[in-house]
Amino acid sequence: MDWLQQLFNGISLGSIYALIALGYTMVYGIIKLINFAHGDVFMLGAFVGFFAITRWEMGFIPALITAMIVCAIIGVIIERVAYKRLRNATRIAALTTAIGVSFLIEYTMIFFRGATPEAYPKNVLPEKTIEILGAKLDYKIIFILIVTVILMVLLQFIVHKTKIGKAMRAVSYDADAAKLMGINVDNTISATFAIGSALAGAAGVIFGAYYTRIDPLMGVLPGLKAFIAAVLGGIGSIPGAMVGGFILGIVETIVSAVGYSLWRDAAAFIILILILLLKPAGLFGKNIREKV
Repeated sequence: MDWLQQLFNGISLGSIYALIALGYTMVYGIIKLINFAHGDVFMLGAFVGFFAITRWEMGFIPALITAMIVCAIIGVIIERVAYKRLRNATRIAALTTAIGVSFLIEYTMIFFRGATPEAYPKNVLPEKTIEILGAKLDYKIIFILIVTVILMVLLQFIVHKTKIGKAMRAVSYDADAAKLMGINVDNTISATFAIGSALAGAAGVIFGAYYTRIDPLMGVLPGLKAFIAAVLGGIGSIPGAMVGGFILGIVETIVSAVGYSLWRDAAAFIILILILLLKPAGLFGKNIREKV
């Protein structure tokens, strides 16, 4: 087995998980909600990118930006319609609603276009390869990694250097105190959903361009795995979501490469069980006691 080759493949897969996981961890950090509809926003982003490329004849980058904008709007609509009224409800009520929104998105998509898979054109990203220490590195992987790093750096800049980012951190720390300081909590939460959904939309386009096949139920498993990546890194931690995504992608790729491809999906859930047993707060998380 060429370990370097598998590392490259794992990084490309981990990039997708990391982008989706960022949405989970941002929303949880602000309102302590696990938004299980987030994987379906990823699916919508893949389809928006597909239509932008095949019907509107856009290139990869314009399609990526279009998908991010559309998914950001969808994220805000989901938050305002489904979650806003549940701010003071129990967590189980919000979680149940999130699962319901997930099914609604999936089967609305199937109702309007059917369950037939679509395939991205093969020439969306460069098909060339270069050789590094005997391993063949696709230009696709390089391109995906560059786009992912740019988006992650942009997210870090927004969170730490902009007014909305400071508001997000304030609301995450203490929403009531932030409101007393004049921060519009509702708009801050909506902005968080918009940014997280935009990243999921970008992940959808990257997934479609790399793996080509997309369908209305494609968001379920990547969404769950991205949630595991967020838990692994420490849900609520942005660097943790990034690292968790890359670790999960590399582990899955190695499991497949050593001949246990049937255990590929199971490996992610084994990691979830182990992290909950050994370090429930995740790699970058902190243990916080909550009063009952």
